[in-house]
Amino acid sequence: DPIVGPEERVMSFSQLEARGQRLAQARPELYEQLRSTVKPDDLATIIYTSGTTGEPKGVMLTHWNLASNALAIASVLNYVSEDIVLSILPLCHVFERTAFYVYLYQGVKVYYAESIDRVPHNLREVRPTIVVAVPRLFEKMYEGIIALAERTSPLHRQALNWAVNVGKRYAERRAENLPVDPLLAWQYKLAYRLVLSKWRSTLGLDRLRYFISGGAPLSRELALIFSSAGIEILQGYGLTETSPGLTLNPPAANKPGTAGKPLPGIEIRIAEDGEILARGPNVMKGYYNRREETQRAFTEDGWLKTGDVGYIDEDGYLVITDRKKDLIKTSGGKYVAPQMLEGRLKLSPFVSDVAVVGNQRKFVSALIVPHLEAVLAYAEQHHIAYENASELLRDPRILALFEREIEERMADLSRYERVKKFALLEEPFSVDNGELTPTMKIRRRQIEAKYKDVIDALYAEASVSTVG
Repeated sequence: DPIVGPEERVMSFSQLEARGQRLAQARPELYEQLRSTVKPDDLATIIYTSGTTGEPKGVMLTHWNLASNALAIASVLNYVSEDIVLSILPLCHVFERTAFYVYLYQGVKVYYAESIDRVPHNLREVRPTIVVAVPRLFEKMYEGIIALAERTSPLHRQALNWAVNVGKRYAERRAENLPVDPLLAWQYKLAYRLVLSKWRSTLGLDRLRYFISGGAPLSRELALIFSSAGIEILQGYGLTETSPGLTLNPPAANKPGTAGKPLPGIEIRIAEDGEILARGPNVMKGYYNRREETQRAFTEDGWLKTGDVGYIDEDGYLVITDRKKDLIKTSGGKYVAPQMLEGRLKLSPFVSDVAVVGNQRKFVSALIVPHLEAVLAYAEQHHIAYENASELLRDPRILALFEREIEERMADLSRYERVKKFALLEEPFSVDNGELTPTMKIRRRQIEAKYKDVIDALYAEASVSTVG
């Protein structure tokens, strides 16, 4: 049906197609005339950065910035015309924009998710072969699997934990090209048959060839867990300023825990202070109306400063440590990478989201958004009475549960890296509240400002773990 909008600026897609057909018949030369006037270095779009470390800036990208990146990505990924894609990310984000250009170039079928909340249903409905996503999707998937197990018998929960541990060890050996001993191989075969093989069909991934992950760091442990279930996640890396792709794990040589190898035509260099530098045809023209900031974004010899810290491993894969501005420096002078700690903590079935804090403090602490469904199930299993969720999150037995979860995931780290104290937050981080970007990355400054009193309480003398 026709859509009536202000000044007829809103129309259905069929109306748009009809208008285009009429224009093509009336002026058949118009397309070629318009195309011939556009040059590769002409400005194609201005996309604003997410503003996780400051005020958003308008990134000027040319036609060749975007086209060269789409062609480079297409040369690494083996899309075929029979592929089916489920699009779930905001179309205004550069990650999804360039992904869509690759879809057009390769001629694949694209379905659009109804909303973030409907993604699980849409996955089962569409049964895609390719999905471009951010790590938060995989974390939520894993949370769902764990939450489902929490509602079953203790035997089922033990079976899941055993299968995940076996699968992770097996996938890690395979990822490192190390031999798998016969016992582990037999255990994995059994774990896959009884537990892990069910994940693909349950999640609507029975036809999936691989996920492509970007926009934020993906936990190596989580990638290995999914890999053990036959669900491959190819991690990439890039910025709005680079259209966005810089590196990507190739399908035939995926290395979990890394951001992959540089895309064709792109150069990566590590500065003396560990910052990742990039150069290539995909690098932006500059920031809109911000000449000085554009100059500061590049080195004297023309390399873009990414603001991320990392290194290139022995196989040529890029490993990202953290955002340069996000690194925590304790009052003792030790540097801690918060994203690594957050990735570990989010693997707990009881943790939905987390922000690690501690800059210029004696030790590192965590603001934890509990996975309430899992906490409620735990309370029921252990006969913990409560009037409401707020009271439950203050119960010493629940606080002790989170202490054990944290200690278990920090055990192999240096003492200065370990989370010493934590606060349980009753309100989840959200995009609407300004605590998350559209791609679900946390905005540290906003979170630290909002929960300043909670953070200060953690560092008060003789304080204990608290609920905020």
